[in-house]
Parts: sequence; C-alpha cells; structure tokens
Amino acid sequence: MTQTLAAKDRIYCAIDTTDLDHAINLASKLSGVIGGAKLGKEFFAAHGPQGVRAVAKTGMPIFLDVKYHDIPNTVAGAIRAVTPLGVRIVNVHAAGGLEMMKRAGDAAREAADKAGVDVPWVIAVTILTSMDQGDLDDVGLKGPIEDRVVKLAELTQKAGLDGVVCSAQEITPVRKALGPDFKLITPGIRPSWAASDDQKRIVTPADAVAMGSDVLVIGRPITKAEDPVAAAQKVVAELS
Repeated sequence: MTQTLAAKDRIYCAIDTTDLDHAINLASKLSGVIGGAKLGKEFFAAHGPQGVRAVAKTGMPIFLDVKYHDIPNTVAGAIRAVTPLGVRIVNVHAAGGLEMMKRAGDAAREAADKAGVDVPWVIAVTILTSMDQGDLDDVGLKGPIEDRVVKLAELTQKAGLDGVVCSAQEITPVRKALGPDFKLITPGIRPSWAASDDQKRIVTPADAVAMGSDVLVIGRPITKAEDPVAAAQKVVAELS
C-alpha cells in the first residue's frame, strides 16, 4: 500500500469546523490537489449526513472521523447508516473490542452492497495523538504507548478491519507486527515549517511516509495557512 499511492493521494486535510460554507469552499479549492477531506465530530454534530453529502459533491473523498465506540449492535447500526454516504474511510475505537469491530466491518460491507457504493475502509483508533505516556497512565492504561498501540492494532487486524489510526511514532512497530497490507492512517502530522499546536506525538510528512504510513491527516498547517492550496501543494512537493 505504501508503495502504490501517489504523493497527493496520501494527504487528507482535517477540515475541523462547524461552518458548512467554509468546509465546502475549502474542499472545493483542495479537490484534485490532495487525496481527500477528513470531517470530524464537530462537523458531523452540526450538519450530519446532509453536510457530508454537500462536501462530497466537491469531488473530495471523505474520511468520516466519528470514532464510534459503543456496544456492538449500536456501532454496527451507526456504520450501516453512514456507509451509503459513499465515504472513503470511517473509523471506530479499537478499545471497543473484538466483537464491536467485527460487527462494524460486517455492517460496512453489507450496507455498501445494498447501497451500490464502494466499501469504505473501516479503521480503528488506537491511542489518540493528543495523549502522551502520562495521560495514558492517568486513565489506567499501564505500559508503554508503543505496546498499547501494537496490541490494539493486532486486535483490529483479528477483527478483519482494514487498518488503524496511529501516531507516526508507532508506525514502525505496527508495520512490523501487522505486515505490509495493513493500512496506517497517521494524524498529528506537522511539516517542519508549521507549529505543533496541541499534538504531542508528531513527525513531518516525509518522515511518516518513510516509516510506512499510508495516509497522512494534516489540519492547521493547511487550513490556517494564508493560502491553503499553496500549503497543500508544498506538502505534496515534499513527498514527491
């Protein structure tokens, strides 16, 4: 996977906003420049499926970053509801467990077939990139972050899902443990010329790809730039 994606297709822009017009405008400008747009809980809470459809009309593939985490039946129902939107990627929390993830994958395949859309990648969040070792200890998850991430990734693969979200700092051990075809989506990416903001575990785009990441999620370095298209093109050029 890491060897077949074009540089621009590796980049998804995190459009974290509740402003529908802004999201549509930004997606329109970036369509064709990068691989897709990530729409998160802020956006989905404000605009729901109709908002996702509106952004998708720009031609941008959508990563619906809703991080479902609930009992298996509820998560399966949620995945079944959003799959007909034609999203490219949707995610759940690996901490929801094996059965929950299995049901999510099954629901995506069934709903895609019924709706006549491509089956989305169903991926699992391991440990949020905003958390460091101290944060992990605080919530009772003992042991090194790397070990926790690999264990959750192994559970995700066992459940039959497509891949995981993980910090770039865990790419190498996850790739080693899970093999070349398991998809790795990496947030917390910051080009060397951008501020780190609230992400604690970050690397540059080129570093992440070199370590084996498939898709890079980049937000503020693009969305807050004076010229978002130029910033996105700068990242693509770094990977080309």
